Amino acid sequence: MNKLRKLEKNDLNKNVIDLLSQLTETTPLNHHDFNKFVDSLNEMHQIWVLEKDNKIIVMGTLLIEKKIIHNLGLVGHIEDIVVDKNHRGKKLGNLIINFLKDIAKDIGCYKVILNCNEKVVGFYKKLGFEFKSKQMAIYF
Repeated sequence: MNKLRKLEKNDLNKNVIDLLSQLTETTPLNHHDFNKFVDSLNEMHQIWVLEKDNKIIVMGTLLIEKKIIHNLGLVGHIEDIVVDKNHRGKKLGNLIINFLKDIAKDIGCYKVILNCNEKVVGFYKKLGFEFKSKQMAIYF
């Protein structure tokens, strides 16, 4: 199986939107807007994917936040973790989470945080995450 790599412009043609629709509601994207988005990614906003048979089957995002507290420390935020339903149960979720944690550690983050659905709390606990607070949101 191929290695994890950063999101590329051609990935729009490789199931990215369909994969993300397994996580949340999605809308179609045109190539121009997708390409602009990919061009905007940097060390502070990284999206990593795993490709198999010309389809993206795993995807995860790492956002790096600069803090004033903790001696101007960095916090890693893991977002949008999704493994294609046809490839679950193969430890690919572990692969992407551990990979993103390692990147955050190498960058110098003092912690990594994420929000998740209650259905997957056990998965994240097995990977070393623990409850720290309650999440609240407001949607517009």
